[in-house]
Amino acid sequence: MKSQQIAEKLTENHRNFTEFILALSAKEYSFSPAGKWNAGEHLDHILRGVSAVETALSLPKFVSGFLFGKADRDSSDYDTLVANYRARLESGGKASGKFIPDKNEIAKREKLVEKLINSVNGLNRKLETYSEGQIDQLLIPHPLIGKLTTREMMYFTIYHVEHHHNAAKENLRTL
Repeated sequence: MKSQQIAEKLTENHRNFTEFILALSAKEYSFSPAGKWNAGEHLDHILRGVSAVETALSLPKFVSGFLFGKADRDSSDYDTLVANYRARLESGGKASGKFIPDKNEIAKREKLVEKLINSVNGLNRKLETYSEGQIDQLLIPHPLIGKLTTREMMYFTIYHVEHHHNAAKENLRTL
């Protein structure tokens, strides 16, 4: 995918997720099967992830290159990136540290959704400042997968919200 297609898919997937979240009743928003996150926690987790990527893209490119390095390989395609992430999850990988969501009440839902939409828009604006070459060259660390090219991190962000959207929907089937 070219950067314009990435931006469109980022917007589309996050819009679908936020529309789903906003349509939930208070009971649905707060419900979770034992050991699973509720919809509000999925929302908080997605916001934390997008915000971290937005912050990484806010760094001056020379600083990013110095801190995280430059790729000595081609970017993986979307399907390969998704397969690698799913393999990490299947081998026990989980969210950690600052990516573990807080419990939140439905009263915070609209504020969190607004923050997420603003963060996705900010991420897309920052992505516009990167050339196609730069998004294949500059690396960003991912806590579970390791160093990803910026393109791969965008692919991850596209998939990540879809993954959590599906998980939140699946949880409601047991309600």
